[in-house]
Amino acid sequence: MLSKVAERTYWTARYLERVENTARLVRVYDNLLFDLPRNVNFGWYNLITLNSAQQEFEERYKVQDERNVVKFLLGDEHNYSSVVSSLKLIRENVRTTRDVVPEETWELVNELNLYVNDNLQQGINRRKRHEFLDGIIKGCQQIQGLIYTTMPHDAAWDFLRIGRSIERADMTTRILDAGVSAVLQLVDDDNAVNSRQIIWGNVLRSLGADQAYRRTTRTSVRGDSVVHYLLEDKVFPRTIAHSLYIILISASRLPRSHELVAYMEELQLNIFDDADYEQQGEHLRDYLNDLQTELGAIHEKIASLWFPIYE
Repeated sequence: MLSKVAERTYWTARYLERVENTARLVRVYDNLLFDLPRNVNFGWYNLITLNSAQQEFEERYKVQDERNVVKFLLGDEHNYSSVVSSLKLIRENVRTTRDVVPEETWELVNELNLYVNDNLQQGINRRKRHEFLDGIIKGCQQIQGLIYTTMPHDAAWDFLRIGRSIERADMTTRILDAGVSAVLQLVDDDNAVNSRQIIWGNVLRSLGADQAYRRTTRTSVRGDSVVHYLLEDKVFPRTIAHSLYIILISASRLPRSHELVAYMEELQLNIFDDADYEQQGEHLRDYLNDLQTELGAIHEKIASLWFPIYE
């Protein structure tokens, strides 16, 4: 398998996961805007901070309001991580790797791209935003379903799974960070306990984890329990532990992977040692930031191993 094909397949999965989870992240904030008491100072600019995009945003927008933040995340072509930009990259990567992904992938990617461009204003405006975001999520899931039910489980499949898992883990940390950020803005009053439950319930629902969480933990929605579940549960597909496991298993099936496999095995032994589930404040945010840095390091190892610079 050519390294450039492997790399484009890997990035197809990453960008597809990024599109879906960006929609999920915006939906978390959109839901919290309606669910939380009015005295909660809920800042949309936190989404820019969570995505480490302050410089790019401030170069293009003077006002840090809801409309500009949502436009930047969904439809700004100058933001390489926006939904519109990611879909363009998915389209190009699928176009150049059509011999290794199911034929219908190209058609579904084009349909999703057209849907987003034709309805983008609905996402920027609040009135039909929920419907628009659901359309993006369902479109991504349709493509994922096609790929993971009709694609041979060969090397290209493993690169897809690795790319999806790294991006999914990264976006899960950001959605968790959004929850922590919202909790930090609460005022300690009679409504604080109920507001925390609303926040963490929305975090679970944004990841499609509400039912699985309740069935697994058999507890009410509490911040410490939710964070522990989304970090360490080994069987739910969007947790950090499960994503790291998939990276390990998929990498072990690829050539020249011994060093990466050994690194991943060691990482799984101690990656959660510094997590403090009782203190849902800046310490937890720092830990989530460290997780994002670690995921970046994993990507660098993968890139140096299988994606050398080619002419």
